[in-house]
Amino acid sequence: MERIRGIILLIQFSITVAITVVLMYTFKNHTHKVIKVWMKLQMWALGIKLETQGTLDESCDLVIMNHQSLLDIIVMEYIHNRDLAWVAKKEISDLFFFGHIIKAPRMISIDRENKAGLISLLKESRDRLDKGRPIAMFPEGTRSDGTKMLSFKPGAKMIANKFNLRVQPVIILNTLNIVDSKKLKAKPGRVRVIYLDPVQADKKTDWYEQTEEKMKEVFAKALEEENKLKSSSNDA
Repeated sequence: MERIRGIILLIQFSITVAITVVLMYTFKNHTHKVIKVWMKLQMWALGIKLETQGTLDESCDLVIMNHQSLLDIIVMEYIHNRDLAWVAKKEISDLFFFGHIIKAPRMISIDRENKAGLISLLKESRDRLDKGRPIAMFPEGTRSDGTKMLSFKPGAKMIANKFNLRVQPVIILNTLNIVDSKKLKAKPGRVRVIYLDPVQADKKTDWYEQTEEKMKEVFAKALEEENKLKSSSNDA
């Protein structure tokens, strides 16, 4: 059943991405509104129930979160009211047609294999921040297997320190259990979102390392709680 839902999701996603891209190019001044409608549709289609803990501070200009699934982006776009500028790998924006889901709303595409990519990242980030768009990043740099968080890459730290940003750390749980695009499986479920206290970036402190440690600590504790809850449900 999960595989069937995964195939249906792939077909639905492919069709709606195409429609969304066309609408974003057609209504260039309203790309954020188009994205919000699309994300609401995805949340409904996937049967997602949200459980939040803590407070989202939308005054922050950098949002960092752990990464397990494509659903992480859908959830954060659904929750956040501002026009987020996501930092994505160049490989995604280079995809035939579907790369326009990055290009049309002017997300930030970086080439991690090129040293000039870091300079481009700072330049593009400055542009989006000047336009009032918060930067959204996965500091791990890639998806984890859902059992632990990976070590942070320096990109988020570099942006935050350069522009003296206020940072909102976020932990997202259960997204991989709901949408596993690699195995092409999907099922309805509950996503838990934990907002940590905002942090002020300061190159004179080790705020980034402390934030990484705190996020990993919160993730591990929350994952343990989720596993106990799952075990109790199975026993019942």
